[in-house]
Amino acid sequence: MKESKRNILFLVLGSFFIANAIIAEFIGVKIFSLERTLGLNQANIPIGTHNLSFNLTAGVILWPLVFVMTDIINEYFGQKAVKLYSYIAAALISYSFLAVYLAMGAKGADFWSTKILENGTLDMNLAYDNIFGQGLWIIIGSLAAFLIGQILDVRVFHAVRKITGEKRLWLRATISTLVSQLVDSFVVLFIAFYIGKLNTPDQWPLSQVMAIATVNYIYKFTVAWLMIPVLYLIHKLIDGYLGKEQAHAMTEAAALS
Repeated sequence: MKESKRNILFLVLGSFFIANAIIAEFIGVKIFSLERTLGLNQANIPIGTHNLSFNLTAGVILWPLVFVMTDIINEYFGQKAVKLYSYIAAALISYSFLAVYLAMGAKGADFWSTKILENGTLDMNLAYDNIFGQGLWIIIGSLAAFLIGQILDVRVFHAVRKITGEKRLWLRATISTLVSQLVDSFVVLFIAFYIGKLNTPDQWPLSQVMAIATVNYIYKFTVAWLMIPVLYLIHKLIDGYLGKEQAHAMTEAAALS
């Protein structure tokens, strides 16, 4: 029964982790204003020569849950489990984008391709391609940042655990997220909009990459702190499901792995 509970937990956590990672990639094509969503004025933060507000990819709605799942899997199953699910998620994200590009190449049916609206007509093929057709370098940058961030996260998490022991879950979870997302925030933009657009009119200057990455990181830094109660709630629910004895044994084994 104990082994059955452990396996079910491993499957549920991993499935939720992978599902959120894939969904976040696809909804991330939408850029939204955090201030306007919350009914606030634009921040207009002066960074270098730029005045920036919190215009964020919609993927940030789900990425905090991915961070929490990373730390929970790390806590109970260790570094190898996080790396396994990270590689599976990256492979499935790549597969998903391949499937989307194959679908984009299919010719739309005549009755579907044009939608009549009150204020005109909508080209459904064009809308479909613009929503789902992320650029190759954006995909490469996103996947590279995801994998680098995950590997950093597990290493920092366990490095802090060696110092703090079983206590202070909030500390190791927060520090590991802050370090990994600092790198993630800069890597994805650097690859997607600097390296990927090299020597083209669309290439972002490094100052713009750094400025926008800084705003994104401020958001992630804030959310990491706000998610601490969620982390402890999930931890408590898992301890109740497994039983304190088995939960303690698993966290100790994960720390030694």
